[in-house]
This record gives sequence, C-alpha cells and structure tokens, in this order.
Amino acid sequence: MRPLAALFALSLLPAALAAQDRQVVQLPGAVPQGLPFSPAIRVGNLLFLSGQIGVLPGTRQLAPGGIAAETRQALENIRRVLEASGSSLARAVRCTVFLADIAEYQAMNEVYATYWPTDPPARSTVAGSGLALGARVEIECTAVTGP
Repeated sequence: MRPLAALFALSLLPAALAAQDRQVVQLPGAVPQGLPFSPAIRVGNLLFLSGQIGVLPGTRQLAPGGIAAETRQALENIRRVLEASGSSLARAVRCTVFLADIAEYQAMNEVYATYWPTDPPARSTVAGSGLALGARVEIECTAVTGP
C-alpha cells in the first residue's frame, strides 16, 4: 500500500508546482542575446536553471581551452545564476551534464569535482551528437532557494 501512496503523492507534484507562482529570473548576460529561453525559473523554493554552456558572459564565444575550460566556464555561469537567484552551488540538488563526446567524460569530471568536493548533487551524464554553438559540454541544474 505504501508504494501506491508514494506514487499518488508523486503524481500530485506537478499540480502543486503549477499552483505556485512561476517567476522568471532575469540576469543580464546570462543568456546570449536573441535566444528564446530564461536563465532560470523559480517555482516555490525550487530553482530550475536552463542548461549552461561554457560561453563567456554576455557573448556567444566559448571559453578557449577545450573541455576543461568550457566545463569551468559553464559551472561559473551556473554559479552566477544561482547566486543572483538567492541560491548557491551548495544548494544544488540535481545536475545533468551533456557531452558532445563521451570520451571527454574524465576531463569534464575532474573539473566538475572541484566545484563539489563533498556532498555533490545528484547527477546524470549523457553524450549526444552535438551541442549549441559547437560546445563540448552543457550543464543544467536544479537547486533550492530560501531559508
């Protein structure tokens, strides 16, 4: 009976989130101009960030230096959005990492681990055939805000 109750409770989550105010987070330079998405959306105490690639803030230019530099810049972009939204990397609960080439997993992971040396958020990593602007990595994040 408990699994059924848990399943029912989970089915109510989307309705509960939808009933709360949806607030767009605006942060100059967080999204290259002309792209149709917001840096983040706050619903209740949850913050859903758009995927971040390793672009230098306010530009469409990728950080030079390959996967390590792009991973570092993507995570700095995430840090910037989180902090502007009243959260932090320490309050991240889930990340998804998209790689253009799974062979770069180790190099990405070495940089990623420096941002969460202890108690990292839950994470999935997948590889695809290509990312926006020719990026090597894209990272999306969900975090909590508030007290």
